[in-house]
Amino acid sequence: MLTAGQILQLIRDGACHTRKALIEFTGLSRSTITDRVDRLIEAGYIHESGVASSGGGRPPSVLDIDATSRLVLVADLGAGHAHVALTDLAARPLAEEHTEMRIDRGPEAVLSWVRQSFQRLLDRTGHPHDRVCGIGIDLPGSVDHTSGRVIRSFLMPGWDDHPIRETLRSDFDVPILVENDANAMALGEWWSSWRETRALVLVKVSTGIGTGVILNGEIYRGAEGAAGNIGHVRLRETDDRVCTCGSRGCVASLASGHAVAADLGRETSRDAVRLVQAGDPTAIARTQEAGRTLGIVLATAVSLLNPGVLVLAGDMAETGEHYLTGIRESVYRRSLPYTTRNLEIATSSLGERAGIVGTAVIVMEHVLSPATVDAALAAAESAPPRGRPKAGAAG
Repeated sequence: MLTAGQILQLIRDGACHTRKALIEFTGLSRSTITDRVDRLIEAGYIHESGVASSGGGRPPSVLDIDATSRLVLVADLGAGHAHVALTDLAARPLAEEHTEMRIDRGPEAVLSWVRQSFQRLLDRTGHPHDRVCGIGIDLPGSVDHTSGRVIRSFLMPGWDDHPIRETLRSDFDVPILVENDANAMALGEWWSSWRETRALVLVKVSTGIGTGVILNGEIYRGAEGAAGNIGHVRLRETDDRVCTCGSRGCVASLASGHAVAADLGRETSRDAVRLVQAGDPTAIARTQEAGRTLGIVLATAVSLLNPGVLVLAGDMAETGEHYLTGIRESVYRRSLPYTTRNLEIATSSLGERAGIVGTAVIVMEHVLSPATVDAALAAAESAPPRGRPKAGAAG
């Protein structure tokens, strides 16, 4: 027999939007469906948003997700920026805050800013803490999803094994999910623009290079949670440039925004982008060369995964077609024609908001999953009335 959480999933998926449709689809009795639906309405998961067309008699009420009843706090942390947002359960932002901050300042300084920013967002919008149902954080490193701790990152000294969840849980006793930034960005792009595709690959090119893979609507993380580390594929082992991982000839040391900036005598990837946007011919040529270099590795990814969409994100996506042109040259030249005949290679549609949207979707999917919903309903129903201790509890 389907649980209330599973009934909610049918409504979310669009399979059923009325009580009558739920009865017909599931084969459950009217009283059972009424019980499940009433519990979901009372808990604020769904509401009646109108009426459906009727072949006769009273029109049935339309059931829809109540996206405004609960709120989500998310933080998108990059090598040189921090972006936080308060969203509803449809990943729509209610308030946001952004600052330039290097993540190598360490977890204490960065997470302190995140905690303070979360509070400012709630204060600004007038929402209490108990409206927050989950928190999500994405950052540029491999993550252990069981513990929510960074496994390894070459851009984040001091973050390995730091208790991120425990640090934030002192303010919020809610689920706290930690994700790799490229994975979150890939999910954000898929959710916003490409839900019809079965496979999407996003490559983020900024200070470093990271990749997120979406297969059948879900993040593919690999056996050790380290899928997407193409930035550390070695192309020229005799190259003089040393990568942040300590090796020579990695793609990131040749084609990242930092590598392009260094060759142009600049400090950051954003400096390189500004030169390209100003029409500097040397910067444009170096950017296209970097795109061709990365495209060599992406051609292998295209042959292996056969994605429908390849998205360029991060700072170098702001160079317009210049970096993208280099990627296209290598991918089309090195891949079999039938793997690329329907492939779309495009820049991010969300820009710097991709991580925020994707991380909000990750939290949303967790909070509204059947298991989480059923557990929350059971806990609420077993809780004692306010002001009265639960039976068997100390008075």
